[in-house]
Amino acid sequence: MCIRDSPSRQKVHEKEQIKMINDASSSRKFSENYFSYLKILIDELSIENISKFIELILQTRENDKSIYFIGNGGSASTASHFVNDISLGSRQFEKPFRAISLCDNQAVITAIGNDDGYENIFLQQLQTQAKSGDVLVSISASGNSPNIIKAVNWANSNNIQTVGLSAFDGGKLSKLVNLNIHVPTKAGEYGPAEDLHMVICGLVGSFFRAYFKDD
Repeated sequence: MCIRDSPSRQKVHEKEQIKMINDASSSRKFSENYFSYLKILIDELSIENISKFIELILQTRENDKSIYFIGNGGSASTASHFVNDISLGSRQFEKPFRAISLCDNQAVITAIGNDDGYENIFLQQLQTQAKSGDVLVSISASGNSPNIIKAVNWANSNNIQTVGLSAFDGGKLSKLVNLNIHVPTKAGEYGPAEDLHMVICGLVGSFFRAYFKDD
C-alpha cells in the first residue's frame, strides 16, 4: 500500500495568493514571494512520512542491505547529495550505510542509453546490482519520467522497497511507491520542488549526524 500525503484547503488557498512564478516585475518582491511560498510548502510536508523514510534507512542498514537513489537533472544531483550525506556524513564506517547513486557512473549510463535507450539507464543498473530486501529511492518532480517508472516497477516486482520524493501532482510515481513524500507545488515549479527535496536531504543527513554523535 502506498503511503502519501495531501495538502489542506487552507494552504492551497494561501499558495494561490502568491504569484511566485508569474510576477517578476520586482526582484525583491519575487524573492519575498519565493521564500513565503517555500515556507507554505514546508508546512505541508508529511513529517510522518519523513520519519518513516528515516526509519526505513536505519532498518536497511541493520539488515546489511543497500539503498539506491535515482533521479534526472537536478534530481540526479539531489540523489548524489543524499548518498554523500548518508554514507559519508553519518561517519559510520564499522557498520556503514550502503547508499549508492545510480546517476554517477557516466560510462555505464551512456552505454545503456546508447545501446538500449535512456529509459533503461536505472533499470539495468538495478538488474545487475540490487537484491531482495534493498531499497530504491526515486526523486522526480513530475513523477512521470519513463526511466524512473521502469525502475520502480521492476523494484516492486523483486521485493525491493520503493520510496518516492515527488512534486507537482505526484505523477505515476506517487501511486507506485510503497512510501511517498510529496511536495505539492504547481506543475512546472521545479525550483521550489527541488529546493524542498534538498531540505529533506539536509534533514535526513542532520538526523544521522545527531543520532550517531556519541559513537
